[in-house]
Amino acid sequence: MAAKDIRQLSLEDIGDYFESIGEKRFRAKQVDEWLWKKSAKDFDQMTNLSLATREQLKKDFVINHIAVDQMQRSSDGTIKNAVKLFDGMTVESVLIPTEKRITACISSQVGCSLDCHFCATARLKRMRNLNPDEIYDQVVAIKEQGEQFFGRPLTNIVFMGMGEPLLNYNNVIAAIDKITGDKGLGMSAKRITLSTVGIPKLIKKMADDEVKFNLAVSLHSAINEIRSKVMPINDKNPLEDLIDSLKYWYDKTKRKITYEYVVWKGINDQQKDAEALLKICKAVPSKVNLIEYNPIDDGEFQQASNEAIGMYVKLLEDHNIPITVRRSRGKDIDAACGQLANKTEN
Repeated sequence: MAAKDIRQLSLEDIGDYFESIGEKRFRAKQVDEWLWKKSAKDFDQMTNLSLATREQLKKDFVINHIAVDQMQRSSDGTIKNAVKLFDGMTVESVLIPTEKRITACISSQVGCSLDCHFCATARLKRMRNLNPDEIYDQVVAIKEQGEQFFGRPLTNIVFMGMGEPLLNYNNVIAAIDKITGDKGLGMSAKRITLSTVGIPKLIKKMADDEVKFNLAVSLHSAINEIRSKVMPINDKNPLEDLIDSLKYWYDKTKRKITYEYVVWKGINDQQKDAEALLKICKAVPSKVNLIEYNPIDDGEFQQASNEAIGMYVKLLEDHNIPITVRRSRGKDIDAACGQLANKTEN
């Protein structure tokens, strides 16, 4: 039988283990600090434990740390990692550098069970959820890369990589607790954004759980018929239910929602589309990121014209809705939004 990953044990469980082998219970706090605050990759790093204790830990447990199997660097500085998991499966994570920020784009699932037609990840079968430690390890790897290649600390985390975070709710929340906790990396929750296609009952659950991070919704159309064509999940979670959950979120948290929105030629590039988005923006305090589209080979979806983008921007700005046009980074290495599909190359 394979040894258990010690990071799947609670602090209490580790304390019980030490008592069972005749060690002092306080050793558990030492191990916990090594695992989550110092991000130890193996037991030999735990130098305040005796050699005998470390050897016993190696017999009884493993640390299934991720490995950055391949790394690609874009001409704009973006880094894409192919992250190998303990069972040989792979996900991707991305470091996005700007003048003021180092952002980690993190995956939450191996593949994806949703069928958003414009997204390369959706073409991958969902194999499994990531464990909290696998999510945490992606953040640590990008934190180290930011320091190594840019001489700057990690400033922001976005759950916008492979998978739908809300369909791995418990593990994602547990990972964020480790990333933000005083006994973990100690990052501010205000610097973390969870991006979801919009699952109303789980958005309400986040609000009830009083999470402190930010919420972004992958919207792409504010008209049910159009949204369902590009995002089939809208059939079971229509915009009326989504907006109801977002109102609930705002009432509970008082934090604005960010709408992520791609404008495609011939799909959602008309005045009626922009007016529908404006109506939704007025329903709940929000801001909009208009995202440059990143093709995924088949040509079904094409970036809208500059005139269409300008029409959206003018309409929202005229009604005092904050809007940003976000240019994609890492396109030359398939690291931009919607392109993550395990195509990393040497």
